[in-house]
Amino acid sequence: MHSRRTPPTGPSHQPVPPAGHPTGQLGSDLDAATIPWLARRMASGGLTSVRLTLAYLHRIATVDRRVRAVLAIDPSALRQAAESDRRRAHGRALGPLDGIPVLVKDNIDTEGLASTAGSRALRVPPTRDAALVTRLREAGAVLLGKTNLSEWANFRSTRSTSGWSGVGGQTNNPHALDRNPCGSSSGSAAAVAASLAQVAVGTETDGSIVCPSGHSGVVGFKPTLGRVSGDGIVPVSAWQDTAGPVARNVVDAAILMSALDVEGTDYASGLRPDALRGARVGVWRKAGADADVDRVVHSAVRVLRRAGAAVVEVALPHQVAVEAAEFPALITEFKHDLERYLRTRPGAPRALAELISFNERDPVELSRFGQELFELAAVAPPVTDPAYRRQRETATALARASIDETLAAHELDVIMAPTNSPAWRTDYADGDAYEVDSSTPAAVAGYPNATVPAGFAGPLPIGVSFMAGEGADARVLGCAAAFERIARARRAPGYLPAL
Repeated sequence: MHSRRTPPTGPSHQPVPPAGHPTGQLGSDLDAATIPWLARRMASGGLTSVRLTLAYLHRIATVDRRVRAVLAIDPSALRQAAESDRRRAHGRALGPLDGIPVLVKDNIDTEGLASTAGSRALRVPPTRDAALVTRLREAGAVLLGKTNLSEWANFRSTRSTSGWSGVGGQTNNPHALDRNPCGSSSGSAAAVAASLAQVAVGTETDGSIVCPSGHSGVVGFKPTLGRVSGDGIVPVSAWQDTAGPVARNVVDAAILMSALDVEGTDYASGLRPDALRGARVGVWRKAGADADVDRVVHSAVRVLRRAGAAVVEVALPHQVAVEAAEFPALITEFKHDLERYLRTRPGAPRALAELISFNERDPVELSRFGQELFELAAVAPPVTDPAYRRQRETATALARASIDETLAAHELDVIMAPTNSPAWRTDYADGDAYEVDSSTPAAVAGYPNATVPAGFAGPLPIGVSFMAGEGADARVLGCAAAFERIARARRAPGYLPAL
């Protein structure tokens, strides 16, 4: 069952299927298609899941040679699609996700298929699906394949380059191919932006869903911690890790989130076009670091006001203390949680020290950057250490307070902030070059955070994020959808070779 596809090199000048191709009529529709639109077409007999899946496989074969977002194709994808068509023909469709092609980040276990976390050390596929993959199958989704990622979810080096892994190579930003896609769900976001699948699943510890989604100009949603099962996902920290949806529009993200949610919440049915009318939105501008970000945030505030929201300027407190405590806590948690996960994988190293040795011997793994975080984690104190416990308690408590206190002090419904600055040029000498991000408060608190396209710096997308308190997932998605409806800021990527 295992199938790993190495994307061919070289440019492609055929971003959509040709008119004569059997899926060609879908080519121009995929970018704008929503899951409800596709489901209606399949219900009426105007489209089949097999035809839709073929269209996406064709785009992967043609477009992904430039983006390099897809690490492995599931050889059973067309069989899954045919089974969906048979269910629908007999009136037994499983719901809105039935027959919809989905890509899954390759740090999420899929039985017999890749699941490498980008590392050549995990060459033997897992023997069972992650819990969230089981939920996708139960919803009838077509598991199309696995997406590339920043290796080990971007937790290997202090000078890493997002979107690179030893297994998948470098994922490129589809808007400008020399620009970085951000990490670590780089392949998931770039693939959705390039219409290589209808939706994708990413994971986040701190920024790894919202940052790549912002950079690739798509919607990304990091839910409240615990809403999606972490069973079968390669971890960084059980205190912060969560999977979540990546999509080209909020309604698709909400539908995918409904399938992933362990409580079975229906997020899509609650989306209202007027969700921002009468809402109080705190705007955390993070101004001054980037003029393009400042301009996009200013435009986003105008959108909020047109939508009927009251806007309040805010600054989230405690950020320096949160960041100071978060990093050492993650270092300790990484070793503990990763080694527990490795014991579930056949043929995998059993300890972080073994992974370090593997990388030192391997001709590819350390070719772009080192493993300083692995080395720090290898000598980190255990999770029983009192100093570690204080760090985690401080980070989590202050991150929650930074959001809760701000919401309460100004009687806010949500907080909006810039997601990202324009994508930097991919650089293996100096690594990543973050300038503006706002992911840490919600990530460390375990609170929901949704990013939506808001504008551009030339061809490079900039997003804004909506965040709120614990369990406010539906409210965050609702505000994001209402903003999206008025802003209409997303556009298809241009695959520019360089800027």
